[in-house]
Amino acid sequence: MERGRPGRTLGPPAMSAEHRRGVFFALACYGTWGLFPAFWKLVAAVPPADVLAHRVIWSLLAVAIMLSWTRRWGEVLVLLASWRRLLVLAASTLCISVNWLVFIRVVGEGNVLEASMGYFLNPLVNVALGVIVLKERLRPLQWVAVALALAGIVELAVATGTPPWAALTLAGTFGLYGLLRKKLPVSPLTGLAVETGLMFPVAVAYLAWRMAEGGPFLGGTPELAAALLAGGPVTALPLLWFAAAAARLRYTTLGFFQYMAPTGHFLLAVLVYGESPSLHHLITFGCIWAAIGLYLADSWRQRAG
Repeated sequence: MERGRPGRTLGPPAMSAEHRRGVFFALACYGTWGLFPAFWKLVAAVPPADVLAHRVIWSLLAVAIMLSWTRRWGEVLVLLASWRRLLVLAASTLCISVNWLVFIRVVGEGNVLEASMGYFLNPLVNVALGVIVLKERLRPLQWVAVALALAGIVELAVATGTPPWAALTLAGTFGLYGLLRKKLPVSPLTGLAVETGLMFPVAVAYLAWRMAEGGPFLGGTPELAAALLAGGPVTALPLLWFAAAAARLRYTTLGFFQYMAPTGHFLLAVLVYGESPSLHHLITFGCIWAAIGLYLADSWRQRAG
């Protein structure tokens, strides 16, 4: 028997350094998004439209700094040179503006559970948009998953007398936003630079009007001012981490991390903010979770086959 010769071990190959970095960036990105309700709770005393306007302004500043640091202003100029691309980004700007406003509002109103429901629904909305707009075909088990999620929403609407409009709006606007970005593939940071740039004049005009009407400057207190200013990097940094993760991981691998965000919202709602889901809400969440499980199981089976 030879001494000093390492034995060979059986098992999965070691994770590469780049893959580990990709996992780290994905955890940082989706983990931050999962904690978003805790951050926007800090500015719950500020009207949602004011918060949105500040978020746009300080996000644009943060993105401008990052683009300068990474020397990527050329990508922005390429986008600005095309009217077709600008129209697509104008549409995505409208979608993300509504999405941000609704999310800020429901969190401020203490309805984090509905925000969680919206982002759990989002992957299934993406599937529906793929079928309707992109003419993609679903396998039988995928149809069952979509029907199960729809059944959960219908059950809640019938039981409460109204559909969960906030959750549906969050899922729908973010789904449309993703579809538009799919039609015009640009990096998250570059796209956000153009989108916040398009929103910037409206945000500045709105805040100027609010101040002329006697509204407070930057929330009215040092604490609110600090939180509103922090909204810029808090919005932009996760997108930088997302781009870094996407460059190092398979897109299907990255897709599994997306459930961290609504899971974080759900845990914060129940364990931290004391929101108590009703039986009908639990049935709806159960249907959505089961639908996601079926869809993922079918995807795994398809890849394995």
